[in-house]
Amino acid sequence: MSLRPTPWVSALYGAGLLALFVGERVVGAGTGRLVSSGLGLVLVGLALGWRGARVARASGDWRVLERWLLGLFLLGGLGLALYFLQSDAAASVLGSPLKKQAPRLAVVLAALFPALLAATLLPLGLVELAVAAMARGPVLETGRVRAALHSGLGLAFALVFAFSGMYVATQADVSWDLAYFRTARPGDATRKLAHELNAPVEVTLFFPPANDVRQALEQYFRELARESGFLKVEVLDQAVEPARAKALGVGENGSVVFSRGPRRERLKVPLELERARAQLQRLDEDVYRRLRGVSRRSRVLYLTAGHGERGPRPQVATAREKARPGLSQLEDWLRVLNVEVRTLGVAEGLGTEVPRDAAVVAVVGPERDFLPEELAALKRYLERGGRLWFALEPDGPGFEALLEPLGLKLLRVPLANDQRYLRTTHQRSDRANLGTASFSSHPSVGTLTTLGSEAAVVFQGAAALESVRPLPRGVTHDVSVRALGETFQDANHDFIPDEGEPRKAWPLVVAVERAGAQGLSPARVVAMGDSDVLTDGVLRTYGNSYLAMDTVLWLLGEEQLAGEVSSEEDVPVQHTRHQDAVWFYSAVFLAPAMVLGVGFLVTRRRDRRRAPRVPGGGDGAR
Repeated sequence: MSLRPTPWVSALYGAGLLALFVGERVVGAGTGRLVSSGLGLVLVGLALGWRGARVARASGDWRVLERWLLGLFLLGGLGLALYFLQSDAAASVLGSPLKKQAPRLAVVLAALFPALLAATLLPLGLVELAVAAMARGPVLETGRVRAALHSGLGLAFALVFAFSGMYVATQADVSWDLAYFRTARPGDATRKLAHELNAPVEVTLFFPPANDVRQALEQYFRELARESGFLKVEVLDQAVEPARAKALGVGENGSVVFSRGPRRERLKVPLELERARAQLQRLDEDVYRRLRGVSRRSRVLYLTAGHGERGPRPQVATAREKARPGLSQLEDWLRVLNVEVRTLGVAEGLGTEVPRDAAVVAVVGPERDFLPEELAALKRYLERGGRLWFALEPDGPGFEALLEPLGLKLLRVPLANDQRYLRTTHQRSDRANLGTASFSSHPSVGTLTTLGSEAAVVFQGAAALESVRPLPRGVTHDVSVRALGETFQDANHDFIPDEGEPRKAWPLVVAVERAGAQGLSPARVVAMGDSDVLTDGVLRTYGNSYLAMDTVLWLLGEEQLAGEVSSEEDVPVQHTRHQDAVWFYSAVFLAPAMVLGVGFLVTRRRDRRRAPRVPGGGDGAR
């Protein structure tokens, strides 16, 4: 028997499910819930009865269609039954909620009933659309209806799989870190520091047994302890040894205490490996700092001020002057060396005398000349074996009163290199960014000499230094850092090599030593033709940090402790604005275009293979 399509029966079924949803999920309680849910059950029941009656009356292809629709209705009814089994309505009948009697079954039913409803509604909607498209046709094409049914079931299964995958991923909360990780090993500088110990230093680790962080620390300190018989390492559990922990000022596990007599330094390390990873990667730097703190006395480095010098904080741009980076990273490195940074200006007594506790006096990037009284104080400081560190600029003062007696002169002409330089802004002015790995064997660049081209130093806007021959008596020079041979003096500031602007490997850093009077230690001076080499932004990159550390150690007379500090810390990849734009447009346009192009070629090749051949040979008509 042939029937007409009845989409309103499916609409009635859907309206019943909607009323049930409103009553159970929106209203949730009271009379409103009872009315809405009851109405929904009545509508679903009417739709099921009507669909069953149509199955009994239909024949042929229409009977097949009605059976499919009735099967979908029954599948949705099963979903409703599973919902009511784990709802509070069933709890009033059973006496207690299902989640208390069978908690796992309740969870299964809570996940299964929406999957059944999805497998009902999506195929039902597509089947009704397919039947409606054939409403005026002479016959019912069951093939099209079957395809619509399978498509709906496929969409429902994909939706259930997606939600199930998200639920499992959320509940499991498991992650895999595929990034490279390794605890830092003792570096050359830390090994030398341990080797130079002349009194016992105790390192006490407070960690619980069977702890991953403890194992990583034990391995590091076991290797470091081989360098010196004075380094004693002990591993304790704070819960087992509370008295020892209290004596060392430790209240919980996760601490490493360095002690030498009354001196103590503490390093806090998280107990969980995931939280401790970043700290373990730079462990050698932290250990070097604390080991130096207990084994070496604190020293003071004075930064001169009052003449436009660079300080720890960056200088803000004004109408007359541009912004200048600060020296905060240099201060951090000096803190690693157990060197305290203080300011020295006229208010701090520079016009009278350099303080007696000054281990080093640094003059970094001054913009104005010093007063004669200040220059005289620095000159007297040198005469009694002082240590001076100059980092000057081409357009700043030349300090002739101090450098000429040392046989040194600042050539106040900026340098540039049009062949090998560091691109930062992609402007011609980038040619003033000089990079070099040309180092001497002087102790003030000992680490750089060992690392070679792996630790190139960057100078931004440098001037050359010149030794004035013959050198004064008792004075020795060592050009520790030179520019590359293509570097030229840019007298007219156009960053183009012109006639009369010579090229050569200009001296950029000179280490000077002058013999002291009888009973006094020799004076030491390091002069640099650039102050940007020590500023934030470049100090942690390239070899600038080792240049600063080795320079300070040589000025302090501790050049035997110079060396590389080990680090396994990931270095972030930095791009210029132009590189970022290239990556952006490549990801947005180039990559999709390549995918579409490959797809087009593959499809075209496949079509050619499927093209019919003309009898008698050859492809197509000729």
